[in-house]
Amino acid sequence: MAQERHGQPNSADFVVSRLLEWGVERVYGYSGDGNNALLGAIRRSQGSDPRLELTAARHEEPAAFMAVGHAKYSGEVGVVTATQGPGAIHLLNGLYDAKLDSAPVLAIIGQQPTTTLGSGDQQEVDLHTLFQDVASFTLQVSSPEQLPLALDKAFRHALSSSGPAVVIIPQDVQAAPAPEIPHEHGYVRTTPAWRTPVVTPAASDLEDAAQVISSGERVAFLVGQGARDCGDQVLKLAEKIGAGVTTSLLGKPHIDEKHPLAAGTMGHLGTTASAQVLLSCDTLVIIGSNNPWTEYYPQPGACRTVQIDNDPSKLGDRYPIDVGVVGDAAASVEALSALVETREAGEWADTVRRLVTEEESAAARRSEVPMRQVNPEAAVRTLNQHLPEDVLLAVDVGSCVYWYARQMAVPEQGSAHLSSTLASMGCSIPYAIAAKNAASDQPAVVLSGDGAMQMLGINELITVAHIWRQWQDPRFVMVVLNNGDLGEVSWEQREKENEPRFPDSQEIPSFDYAQYAELNGLLSFTVTSPDQLAQAYSEAFAADRPVLIDLRTDADAPLLPPVPYALTLAGPMDEAMAGEQSGDHPAALMHRYLAIEQDRHLPTEHEGSGSGL
Repeated sequence: MAQERHGQPNSADFVVSRLLEWGVERVYGYSGDGNNALLGAIRRSQGSDPRLELTAARHEEPAAFMAVGHAKYSGEVGVVTATQGPGAIHLLNGLYDAKLDSAPVLAIIGQQPTTTLGSGDQQEVDLHTLFQDVASFTLQVSSPEQLPLALDKAFRHALSSSGPAVVIIPQDVQAAPAPEIPHEHGYVRTTPAWRTPVVTPAASDLEDAAQVISSGERVAFLVGQGARDCGDQVLKLAEKIGAGVTTSLLGKPHIDEKHPLAAGTMGHLGTTASAQVLLSCDTLVIIGSNNPWTEYYPQPGACRTVQIDNDPSKLGDRYPIDVGVVGDAAASVEALSALVETREAGEWADTVRRLVTEEESAAARRSEVPMRQVNPEAAVRTLNQHLPEDVLLAVDVGSCVYWYARQMAVPEQGSAHLSSTLASMGCSIPYAIAAKNAASDQPAVVLSGDGAMQMLGINELITVAHIWRQWQDPRFVMVVLNNGDLGEVSWEQREKENEPRFPDSQEIPSFDYAQYAELNGLLSFTVTSPDQLAQAYSEAFAADRPVLIDLRTDADAPLLPPVPYALTLAGPMDEAMAGEQSGDHPAALMHRYLAIEQDRHLPTEHEGSGSGL
């Protein structure tokens, strides 16, 4: 560390300067001997303008989730740092989240000195091999002169692949003098530059797509996060041709779900309206989505399909297609709107509107079903009514995703994110912290189950308590659906394995989340009755600091797939629940939910039930 002591910049200082050139304002991470030099450089940068901020998590895994959250909410590259060995290994879950949900993230990881590599030194792990599957670019730097190339290529790969990139910097390289790159053979000079490409669709592909769409009578859209910048255009095209609009989980925040043609989220945890639209359509248009719930697509052969994606490798990847359009969603949708003729509102559009209306009615009725503890659908539906217009919503993994998909509509000025494809528990509070750091003048809301809170959330509650005073708007509302059960697992075992609930594997230990929040200097409310919901939310959003709401919900609230899928599972689930010790309460609630679903007027053969409803 002689270079630092004499005031000369070292290679870690160069790394910080390059991050600043790339527009990075904040790094997430956890310290250790492998990245101490880098952290020292970050400290020194804080006396300059611009400066690089550090948010230290309580564990490397949530630090990686914070970097992913930063990328998702801001659209910029999220940056995380960790030491070698266990610190690096802990990053993997967050980096896989970035890979599978297409979020640009850069991990800068320390390593033992180059002189000891291969010796089996303490905490020495073959990091280059470790990250080969998760990262689009992985490089272990062997000299300071490699740093400009490594960092610039890492940023470009993260941005071009919309995924993680990894740069591994041994300790002695970090501490060496800052690089000076000569203009001679064997050295590479690079520039920290990037421009977002615009992929223009081919005119012939657009004409073919327009022909398929125009010839269809019952058109459905499946919209993913690739349409993040053109939700309004998608709905205008839907209005023009009377199409039903469904979304993936990642696409949900980008479509105004108050629109009468918006049928909601597709898939096992989605809406019955979306399932009916997809099962009944004769033409499917997939816009910027690679949704893995393949059994919820129309029966292959039952419809003609157009897929729009800016990545040609995604075309036909999940479902057979007739026409593939390689292009940005906004440009493609705009061009298609000009090529298709306006249709008079017909029977199909009327059917979609009726399905959407019945979905809203069924959601309201489900939220009104009395339960021994708070109905979680009532909890989330009431939360939706209190969301600020510019909310930053972070949703965890588990049963809360069902209620988010079925009871919440993201406000037009707001945003919402979750670990969708990896579906990794514990992401919500790290995501929300990153969202607040990126836009501290906006309110944040966390929706989490108690399983996720005990996995990672409790630890990062400490981080919230430590940093919230830095935020311009202190509103940070954490809603914990506390039912003492791994609810999604319980219902999956009944549904998929014909197994009764097994408390030893699914029971969540009792923990007073509200009291823990208070111990950390935050505010809290404990809600045990639906009558308390509105007041708790109102007071939470009026508070002058973060608030945790410990919401005691009923573990027996059914997690049923959409109709008609739920109807085929009722018998096996009845059989599974017959062996449970809690009596017939889960089965009774399940059948009450099924009765609500069966009250719908589902599409008939005359209305185009072309997929065998």
